[in-house]
Amino acid sequence: MIQTLLIEDDLAIAEVLTRFLNQNDIEVIHASKPSQALNILKKESVDIIILDLTLPEIDGLELCSQLRQILQVPIIISSARSDINDKLTGLENGADDYLAKPYDPRELLARMQSVLKRTGKIAPTENVRFIVDEESTTIFHNHAALDLTPAEYQILKLFIDNSGQTISRADIANSIESHRFESGMESINVLIGRLRKKIEDDAHKPQYLKTIRGIGYRFAYI
Repeated sequence: MIQTLLIEDDLAIAEVLTRFLNQNDIEVIHASKPSQALNILKKESVDIIILDLTLPEIDGLELCSQLRQILQVPIIISSARSDINDKLTGLENGADDYLAKPYDPRELLARMQSVLKRTGKIAPTENVRFIVDEESTTIFHNHAALDLTPAEYQILKLFIDNSGQTISRADIANSIESHRFESGMESINVLIGRLRKKIEDDAHKPQYLKTIRGIGYRFAYI
């Protein structure tokens, strides 16, 4: 699992980003001030740093320079300061990317994935292609929202949460009972067919949602 150090003094923003990244299998360690971040880095190994600029103690641009002197992990600046001089200084001080607030957390995730692939921290095949936003009960495929019924959402979320594992038809039926959907085997097959049309390039040759004969289905990123 990717481990991120989030250096952000706005607790509301930190909470939103932490929850979103956790939902997408990224562990977050939060530091609200530079001294706390530096102490964490003495004890923890992280894969990427998300850095705000307007911080107590010292400015984020100075902290970025200090971090780059002691670490080679990717740094993404996340700041409401959108002035071109701040952007240029941040990149000159060692940041790998600069994201101006406000932004959609999905954009941060996409940039993190891009930077991590570029720096060799993750392989290209580990790209997150499905993102679950539990608050809005929305699932994004390649960063586009899928048009799903409540039952389809529950089933796809079940598969994403259990990626690589075989899910029985009975477990699928249990996951959608609350939506008053007819959960017979024939109805499950219909739902799976509809999902494949929405997430596969070719529903007849599924790459993500595969049938495991006599048992159920298995979902896997490729």
